[in-house]
Amino acid sequence: MKFSVNWLREFVDLPKNPEDIAELLTRAGIETKNIETRGANIDNVIVSQITASSRHPDADRLTVCEVDDGGGTKRQIVCGATNYKVGDKVPLALPGAKLPNGTEIRKSKLRGVESEGMLCSPIELGLGEDASGLLILSPDARVGAPIADLFPADTILDVEVTPNRADLLSHFGLAREIAALSGSSFRAERSEVEESRRKPQGKATGSLDYARDDGLVTIAATRECPFFSLRKIDNVKVGPSPQWLRAKIESVGVRSINNIVDISNFVMLELGQPTHAFDADKLNGGINVRLARDGEKFLALDRKTYSLNPDNCVIADQKRAVGIGGVMVGEETGVTDLTKNILLEAAYFLPASIRRTARALNLQSDASYRFERGVDPDTILRASQRAAELMGEIAGGTPAKEIHVAGELPADPADVSLSYEKCSRVIGIAIDPKIVDEILTRFGLRKTAGTNQSATWKIPSYRRDLQRDVDLIEEVLRSYGIDKIPGRTRGRFMPTSAADSSHDVETL
Repeated sequence: MKFSVNWLREFVDLPKNPEDIAELLTRAGIETKNIETRGANIDNVIVSQITASSRHPDADRLTVCEVDDGGGTKRQIVCGATNYKVGDKVPLALPGAKLPNGTEIRKSKLRGVESEGMLCSPIELGLGEDASGLLILSPDARVGAPIADLFPADTILDVEVTPNRADLLSHFGLAREIAALSGSSFRAERSEVEESRRKPQGKATGSLDYARDDGLVTIAATRECPFFSLRKIDNVKVGPSPQWLRAKIESVGVRSINNIVDISNFVMLELGQPTHAFDADKLNGGINVRLARDGEKFLALDRKTYSLNPDNCVIADQKRAVGIGGVMVGEETGVTDLTKNILLEAAYFLPASIRRTARALNLQSDASYRFERGVDPDTILRASQRAAELMGEIAGGTPAKEIHVAGELPADPADVSLSYEKCSRVIGIAIDPKIVDEILTRFGLRKTAGTNQSATWKIPSYRRDLQRDVDLIEEVLRSYGIDKIPGRTRGRFMPTSAADSSHDVETL
């Protein structure tokens, strides 16, 4: 997964050098595959607005655009893209600009028509791999502003997250891990920097009420979906996202669609919990989370029709399936420019069920990638609240005071006991129990009982991979530093345990 260093800094103080962040993570078993620099700090590339467009007189595939560069005069630009309309704001490379790919921009004639610069695609500015058309900027971008104002310099870390560490599949989660490894303070709330960029447009969400057994949400497939929630948001205005939101999701490779979809993706990238917005006016009656009928057809958001079976969990209204639970939603009830009212979904799905369905249908998504690894139950309603707030502020919607819920959240992980003597014996050197306690506390564990010889620890909801004492010992070693263990003691024979035998049977 790709992470924006600028985004991570909103939650934790980071080393100035990105290579130091990568080394910290890699030493702790979280491999950083690649580091890349992003941003558009390019001289003579500005925000422009297309004010007129006409066909090129001598080339069917070219158009002649009139653009406003903010300087009081109009410029004529010959363009080969077709994905724009008059009024759009797009990047303009002025004569004298040198693009990241080495292209130098000059005044020129294209098929006999003078062109005073070049309108740019994302790939030409080093902002992505999309070369299919112009980069359409946010409507609130200021004409004439340097493109660097919209896309500030950033560093992107491409991190290899192992399947057991679903808690790291978000900026919030990775920042929390970095804070634990480095001893830096972790800012769990949104940063003041972000708050200053947002201008509230809708009504505040206020305190929440929870509604059960009211007919809006039922769960028939309680094993595959233990918990499901819906929240109504009325009178939204679907449109382009503000620049700060677009810049954040696009920095890590997620394409901007519209403000509602972008908010859902933003919350997933920030907190790790997928959400989805249904067009409420396209639904028929209440929502039932059930198993699909054998041969049931479903038109997904990718515009392909899938044949389902009772192994697949679906989200259905009273007439048909409107989503494959935890994998992909339907085309028929998706948000469009005409959408006015929304039902916002946030749920917990059984990881094994999602994994099985995604593989069987050959249908992977960012949502299924997280659900099949296991999301944090404690984040579900928090993510719903976060998305509802943003839809009120950005899309002008009015979130309902109540959230409709069905089912029960999964129970917290079981407590784990740890012997300090065993910890030192397994690692190979004596580690002071106070250091062990400090490390585990930084990782979010809470000591509930203890003596000089051992302690019992409450495991946070987001670390369901911590099930045995050796899992806690591994956390101690990751933070303490394997490089501090003398080479002669790194390899030790340990007697076979019942847990080892059980694992051998499970993997047969």
